Amino acid sequence: MNRFWSSVVHTLTPYVPGEQPKQTDLIKLNTNENPYPPSPRALQAMVAEAADTLRLYPDPNAERLKQAIADFYRVMPAQVFVGNGSDEVLAHTFMALLKHERPLLFPDISYSFYPVYCGLYGIDFTRVPLTDQFEIDPADYRIANGGIIFPNPNAPTGRLLPLAAVRAILDANPDSVVVVDEAYVDFGGESAIGLVNDYPNLLVIQTLSKSRSLAGLRVGFAVGDTSLIEALERVKNSFNSYPLDRIAQCGAVAAIEDKAYFERTCQQVMDTRGRLTERLTELGFQVLPSAANFLFVSHPAWDAEKLAARLRERSIIVRHFRQPRIVQFLRISIGTDGEMDALCQALLEILA
Repeated sequence: MNRFWSSVVHTLTPYVPGEQPKQTDLIKLNTNENPYPPSPRALQAMVAEAADTLRLYPDPNAERLKQAIADFYRVMPAQVFVGNGSDEVLAHTFMALLKHERPLLFPDISYSFYPVYCGLYGIDFTRVPLTDQFEIDPADYRIANGGIIFPNPNAPTGRLLPLAAVRAILDANPDSVVVVDEAYVDFGGESAIGLVNDYPNLLVIQTLSKSRSLAGLRVGFAVGDTSLIEALERVKNSFNSYPLDRIAQCGAVAAIEDKAYFERTCQQVMDTRGRLTERLTELGFQVLPSAANFLFVSHPAWDAEKLAARLRERSIIVRHFRQPRIVQFLRISIGTDGEMDALCQALLEILA
């Protein structure tokens, strides 16, 4: 507390990201980073961009990047918005499209940044409970609202909502903006971007942090009707007209254009996820079905927090959430096959 703080600051409860430890000898499975390096083409493009031109401002509209995204998803560049990571894109979305008189709806177990944005912008919200199987039920979103947002696949559960169910939510809420947060969709889901021309109230947000291994670059984007994109641009240009630097823009373009590398590494993650699911099941874990680059698991004989601590003693970090309903679950990011072997060996020793 400080007397110089504004009244807004006094009321905020900031988001707490996953731990980024200083040690380098850890197997880090707590923040859903991709275990594989970025596209070589992206790395080469960024090195080449580190030249005299860095003295000049970047393109404030990131036209090349918007065109690359538009080409990849077969939409118009005017339907694309880009920002400094999907978190910034989400922040602008909350301000531009989700601040209304009626409450915003999102799942009770979901991305924990959502209520933080609501606190920052003074948005009323209602948490909609997931089912007993930790799924989103579209019927639960047929209530009065000022907007709807949910991750798909959901986080931290990893469960995927089929595209037909996304359509059901959109059909039931034609007068509300529906935001689908697709940070993990490339690991087994079907993007709702294909629906944006059918639904003017749909905004889909994605990131290059996960499936394109660029968490350190901070590039996110949204695709939707041009009227929704215009609202985001108005907020962005009232906040920071240069959110993406030259290196970020050229690296992101090259990563998106390298489709073969993207598809190959996503498939590697999915294959490893399948093998890890089988091995954890054999060890007695309950493993929720996942379409993300992580698994959400619990063990009937072990307290999740204690199990996480025992893994840390063996230099393996996973994520534990002290939240009702999921306090006995751990979220485990998918690493390399070698890292998953080490995890399973550690668990075998702990559980013995």
